[in-house]
Amino acid sequence: MTRYVRWTALAAASALLAAGCGGGSSDDDKSGLAWSRCKATADAPAPSSEWQCATLKVPLDWSKPDGETIGLALIRARARGEDRAGSLLFNFGGPGASGVSMMPSYAPTVSSLRERYDLVSWDPRGVGASEGVRCRGDKEIQAAESVDATPDTPAEEKAYFADAAAFAKGCQKHAGKLMAHVSTADSARDMDRIRKALGDTRTNYFGISYGTELGGTYAHLFPRNVGRMTLDAVVDPTADTVGHARNQAQGFQLALNGYLASTGQDPRAGSRKIAALLRRIDARPLPTGTPGRKLTQSLAITGIILPLYSKDSWPALTGALEAAEKGDGSELLVLADRYNERDPSGRYGTTTHSQRVISCLDDRQRPTPDETKKLLPRFEEISPVFGTSLGWDTAGWCHDWPVAGQHDTPEVSAPDAAPILVVGNTGDPATPYEGARRMAGELGKGVGVLLTWRGQGHGAYGSGSDCLDSTVNAYLLDGSVPKDGKVCS
Repeated sequence: MTRYVRWTALAAASALLAAGCGGGSSDDDKSGLAWSRCKATADAPAPSSEWQCATLKVPLDWSKPDGETIGLALIRARARGEDRAGSLLFNFGGPGASGVSMMPSYAPTVSSLRERYDLVSWDPRGVGASEGVRCRGDKEIQAAESVDATPDTPAEEKAYFADAAAFAKGCQKHAGKLMAHVSTADSARDMDRIRKALGDTRTNYFGISYGTELGGTYAHLFPRNVGRMTLDAVVDPTADTVGHARNQAQGFQLALNGYLASTGQDPRAGSRKIAALLRRIDARPLPTGTPGRKLTQSLAITGIILPLYSKDSWPALTGALEAAEKGDGSELLVLADRYNERDPSGRYGTTTHSQRVISCLDDRQRPTPDETKKLLPRFEEISPVFGTSLGWDTAGWCHDWPVAGQHDTPEVSAPDAAPILVVGNTGDPATPYEGARRMAGELGKGVGVLLTWRGQGHGAYGSGSDCLDSTVNAYLLDGSVPKDGKVCS
């Protein structure tokens, strides 16, 4: 089962760079961190020499600041210009995305910001090189692909929840006491420790997708330490577990409607056709040409969702759906594997493992199977393609979780903070536009400044709007706050 909340632009998902810390010559500067050349890993070569890595020690338990510590992996590239404004910290979403891996590949998108800022990112606690969590092995992950995520019978329902419970036990076994200390609030406190280590008076920050929730949480906890903060592809801070699933069902269906209309199809008729295809796959998974693997309904849904993150990927969706209609699941499987970070050798990434450990510690709400079943008709009404899967996910995602959740919705009010730029995309599939409007309101009057882009895809910055990019750049580089409610089309 997969919760679709992370920032996963197709280009980024297919071209991540992995970087470890250590090696090379030391660069001990005013930050107090021992920066050195980033090392290659088993998965990828090291990024170019302009990138440096370091490890920062932080408390495992922030209620015991002098107790046991864990290491956070950081990466940076120094500002190019002479008029340096400090550091600009990035979080790429998830929760669970590795900033150490993604920062070098995202740097060209924000190259203009590097004139004044050191570009800095990190692997949040429980992610990647920062005590990254892995809940099951590759063979177990592949075996779980056969579990029906939209159970139709008592036997399928039993298998679905048994798999969820097994995943939770695997996380507990491998993460141990870390399980209770990977919340968004914990990472927000880490951010302020990173600020101090970098020598910055205030935190300048660019958060994408889940990174917007982290940014809002930081602003609430440390409002007077907020510098220039941009939140793009905004998670709705007023939505609980069921609300997020409902928002995503609406968002992905909206994106699918846009895709279908672009191909000349009636969105309702096209959605019914895809839903019928998924029902056939549910009854009889499709062959893929890969020995031992078939395209299940769950994998097919994931394969459909990935290209909806970026309009540039819509042609790939067309080809994959056409092949599936002819009985060939190979192209949808390729797209699903890309989302699930599965490489050709059968190794899987761990983003979804970290994502689940973090979100289940955050989210207090635990819908029961019976409560979920009552929700399904409404979810199916919202989206005949995605509704059932996202509806069941509300009960399965944190089923039998060993650690209690912390809140129903995150607290992001920050009345004493400097203006925060909140960027919403009206065609965003994963974090629908309404979330940006609500985040701006929850941050507080005079703090949340809403900037709207009438576009498609997950996120707005760097997606082709000169109006939007120049507005964000002017804010981050010069402190020019746009008029609240500005729209770029």
